[in-house]
Amino acid sequence: MTSNRTVIRNGRVIDPAQGIDRVADVLFSNGRIDEITGAPLATIPEGHSVIDASGLVVAPGFIDLHTHLRDPGYEWKETLESGTRAAARGGFTTVCAMPNTDPCQDNAAIIEDVIRRAERDAIVRVLLIGAITRGRHGKTLAPMGEMADAGVIGFSDDGDPVEDSNVMRQALGYSSSLGLPIINHAEERSLVRGGVMNEGHVATRLGLPGAPASAEAVMIARDLELAALTGGKLHVPHVSTAASVELVRAAKARGIDVTAEVTPHHLTLSDAWVYGMHGEVPDVISPTAYDTNTKVNPPLRSRADIEAVIAALVDGTIDVIATDHAPHAATDKVCTFNEAAHGINVLETAFAQVMQLVHAGTISLPDLIARLTSRPAEILGKQTGSLVKGSAADIVLLDPGVAWTVSAQDFVSLSRNTPLDGVTLKGRVSATLFGGRVVWDARATTAGVLS
Repeated sequence: MTSNRTVIRNGRVIDPAQGIDRVADVLFSNGRIDEITGAPLATIPEGHSVIDASGLVVAPGFIDLHTHLRDPGYEWKETLESGTRAAARGGFTTVCAMPNTDPCQDNAAIIEDVIRRAERDAIVRVLLIGAITRGRHGKTLAPMGEMADAGVIGFSDDGDPVEDSNVMRQALGYSSSLGLPIINHAEERSLVRGGVMNEGHVATRLGLPGAPASAEAVMIARDLELAALTGGKLHVPHVSTAASVELVRAAKARGIDVTAEVTPHHLTLSDAWVYGMHGEVPDVISPTAYDTNTKVNPPLRSRADIEAVIAALVDGTIDVIATDHAPHAATDKVCTFNEAAHGINVLETAFAQVMQLVHAGTISLPDLIARLTSRPAEILGKQTGSLVKGSAADIVLLDPGVAWTVSAQDFVSLSRNTPLDGVTLKGRVSATLFGGRVVWDARATTAGVLS
């Protein structure tokens, strides 16, 4: 374990919130940041232990605005303990847990119970998202004020969109007074009608029912108009289509209070991954096709959609990267594509996935880190996502250039549902510190030991 006084030496410190990008030392004590030096120190201050970050990037711990921890109710898929261990391996020191649990996080009692258990079992910070409606049924508003007082950071019915426009209008009205965002799953289900993957030539070739991109755009358009009407605070989750990007861009230009997120998989994986050949298009459909680990909602989209959401991330139309980490048991995926559950296990691979954009020269590393730190902190309105003096020593050490091969069997998550198993990626989290304590160290056999 690191001592109360520690210096992280000789790393490239990137803190977008402060505009810092330089080789420097980071000093912290008692779990709080003391200083970022102007340059590496000539001598180590007396009484400080040392973490050598030579050749590494030192950044604030990542913040994930969209995570599924499955606890309570689905602990065979993930728990507060396993999910936050996966988060630590991915460099995340704050995760925001969605309310699709059993019982649903739709009242203060459940919220307070999960908060208490997270304080006991989680190894990084867990913030909770309350349900918009009771039971996530879309009929009656949940006690939003009560849950806000209990500590939620927003409201969502997650995979169940609020289809009743009047209920959504009421929710957005309350959000304007509470100052917390409404996060509505963007899907007009009457347009999907049983579609299980993106509507297009891949679905046609595989003989699978397709879900049109318009199903996402139609719901986003409605929600943006209701946000304009009410002055409510809207956050659009997992944007995946070019049409959705244009709607969000136009809404921001109109002054609507809207933010948006995109997932690593919607930035990097097209619907061709359903063929089961890591994005390659086969001449002949093989037994590897219909890879159920690629089934997610919203579905993996076309290459044109991917290019649109990447451009929107770069120009700021999309504010943040969020994982939508959705762990599932093997029985949820070892079945036909039609029967498989939606969702991809993401926390442990997220950074390496989005580093593809940096290596391609599409976005700079500081800008990418901003989308994982300072930008989500702004949406939360909390003092996280920065290494400013006095803030929590939530720190990640990154090796942007190291290549590694994803092995689902090595995940600390309880679930293994990733289409990236066996894929070599470039860029990895070397260590994660939460409140000054090492909670993941790729360079040591036991977390808590760094040299």
